[in-house]
Amino acid sequence: MIDKALIHTALSCKCPRCGKGDLFPTRFSLTFKDKCDACNLDIGRNDTADGPAVFLIFILGFTIVPLALITELKFEPPVWVHIVLWLPLTIFAIIAMLRPAKAYVLALQLKHRPKDLE
Repeated sequence: MIDKALIHTALSCKCPRCGKGDLFPTRFSLTFKDKCDACNLDIGRNDTADGPAVFLIFILGFTIVPLALITELKFEPPVWVHIVLWLPLTIFAIIAMLRPAKAYVLALQLKHRPKDLE
């Protein structure tokens, strides 16, 4: 079952334990802070590895590729139209979704970790 609180904290990029402290040092950073400012949770030792990137590849692949195929079959535009349309859309979607995806994977790790490891 999907935990709406985890999704909310992931979208806001806040600490999954307290929901107040920021996970990232700056707005455009992709590395976690060492500790939460509010509850002192040790965030730095957590590693999401390639999980968020793989999730985004699947999600964006299952949405953008069919849209590109439908566009090709319905309108038959030249190749440059596909490049101008889909490349910026894909890059923007990746940039917009990578931080929340990393925050969600971190929240899942902390939710399913034994309490003695926190």
